[in-house]
Amino acid sequence: MKLTDKIATYNESHPFYIFEFFPPRTDQGLENLVSRISRLSVLNPIAISVTWGAGGSTKERSLDLAGFTQSDIGVDTIMHLTCTNMVPGLVDDALRAAKERGIQNILALRGDPPRGEEKWTPVDPRFKHGIDLVTYIRSSPEFSSQFCIGVAAYPEGHPDRETDEEGELNFLKEKVDAGADFIMTQLFYDADVFLQWIQKVRAKGITVPIIPGIMPIQTYSSFLRLIKLCGIRVPPSIMADLEPIRHDDQLVKEYGVKLAADMIRTITVAGVVPGINFCTLNLEKSVQLVLENLHWAGGSPKITNKLIADAPSPITSSQQDADLVITPGSATTSATNALTSKQTLDNEPGRGEINNAATWDEFPNGRFGDYKSPAFGAQDQWGGLGLSRLEATSEWGNPKTAADLTDLFLRYLHSEIPTTPFSSLPLSPESQTILPHLEDLTKRGWWTVCSQPAVDGAASTDEVFGWGPRGGYVFQKGFVEFFVEENTVRNIEKKIEEEGNGYVHYFAANHQGECRSNVPEDGRNAVTWGMFPGQEIAQTTIIERESFLTWKEEAFSIWAEWASFYSPGSSERSLLESVGRERWLVSIVHHDYKREDALWTFLSS
Repeated sequence: MKLTDKIATYNESHPFYIFEFFPPRTDQGLENLVSRISRLSVLNPIAISVTWGAGGSTKERSLDLAGFTQSDIGVDTIMHLTCTNMVPGLVDDALRAAKERGIQNILALRGDPPRGEEKWTPVDPRFKHGIDLVTYIRSSPEFSSQFCIGVAAYPEGHPDRETDEEGELNFLKEKVDAGADFIMTQLFYDADVFLQWIQKVRAKGITVPIIPGIMPIQTYSSFLRLIKLCGIRVPPSIMADLEPIRHDDQLVKEYGVKLAADMIRTITVAGVVPGINFCTLNLEKSVQLVLENLHWAGGSPKITNKLIADAPSPITSSQQDADLVITPGSATTSATNALTSKQTLDNEPGRGEINNAATWDEFPNGRFGDYKSPAFGAQDQWGGLGLSRLEATSEWGNPKTAADLTDLFLRYLHSEIPTTPFSSLPLSPESQTILPHLEDLTKRGWWTVCSQPAVDGAASTDEVFGWGPRGGYVFQKGFVEFFVEENTVRNIEKKIEEEGNGYVHYFAANHQGECRSNVPEDGRNAVTWGMFPGQEIAQTTIIERESFLTWKEEAFSIWAEWASFYSPGSSERSLLESVGRERWLVSIVHHDYKREDALWTFLSS
């Protein structure tokens, strides 16, 4: 059913809501996302929204997932479609595939700049902006009557800031006049700014439904990355509320639930929007808790969550917080039939392993979360380095030799520059505790890009090492990841074989696809875990072959993107391209977490 027709006949006592998902990066993640969507569908969303990777990078997964939610789960689906890197014919192929799957709703987007480009440039000259997709669909006898079309809007201005607010409002009006049926907005965290913006939109004569995008805060670090990449402004009061709880993941998540619920109350009580689009990041608990807080969903066994009452209240509201609920649900049994069959109650991922299916990946911790999680890779779903060419060269300079790159990574360790292409935030306090060891490796030309110290039972509220709910203890195995030349890889392998005594595991891979390891084929190294009152052991960081290889592809694409910032034939591009061709990504774990210096002593001896 078309979204606007469904909105017109919607007669519930509360505003409607949409759940947005992105195609996971692994088959296991896709399998478990299908289970997750099946569970969330009992909350009766009016629609499900499925994102589309730039240039069709997730084309098949997006189409399969959207087709499954439309046909098998039976929830009307909105499929995103972007112009970025869309070669001639690909738009038609995508629209026909959507039509064949019974999908009647398209969100037409320009998309983000392709990797390595400072500005967005079209590949197919017919599709330069989202409006071109709208116009094309509306002018096509094959597609015009099939699709209800949505377009994007930016209450705080487009991240590219190509025009002023008046210009953006005029462009939005042009998209609607071209045939758009509804508007979905970028995320925001200032309800007052949104309400002011929507008044300006209506003053332009735009009358189609406007659906705001809401993303509950999951962790403090992912929140900082999000607002940086999307150019979102955050009220000082919210940052002040988060500051004292930033090291307690549970309180941050609960604060995110309260903030989202209170923002929704503010904008829906005003009567200016008919519903909400929840950006789930492929996680389920926070969205469910927001709906329970709002009294918009019921029928589930209730649990009282005292901690959420203790979290700072983000927006004043006269409504009392609801008891919060969790609903364990079903899961699939096979990746091969995940998109073709109904779900069963068997084989819940994580039960007896990493908590129940609804919460087993609740605290994703860096790029090496569990590759079976639907949210695996969520922190990188926006793609790219998050910087323009000008910003990158200003921050990282013009490296022409390997020594220049060594100096760049050292400057980052010394906090002389705030980022590297592999680290979007300044060096963490946790990494500061092993700084001398990271310096030693980097000076050797082992360019470190990820690491953690060994931790034996730190309090979960510890300001440096803590995560998860209060009252628990967290553990870590020493871990480091770096880029080195192949001869160094051979020396490392020999040392591990002769001196590792079974305590040291490694993965090493190059861009060409060769992978070496002493980890058993199905081995899984949990390198971060926590023990919390009333819960099973939570394993938030797991290093195994699938997750390492997935990250390896991303890591080498970063070298290629960085190289593209410099002109062809330049010393900088030649250097970075050669690094991508010749260096290896190495990951080493030392299993003796009882000794803080175990990994570093091994590597330095």
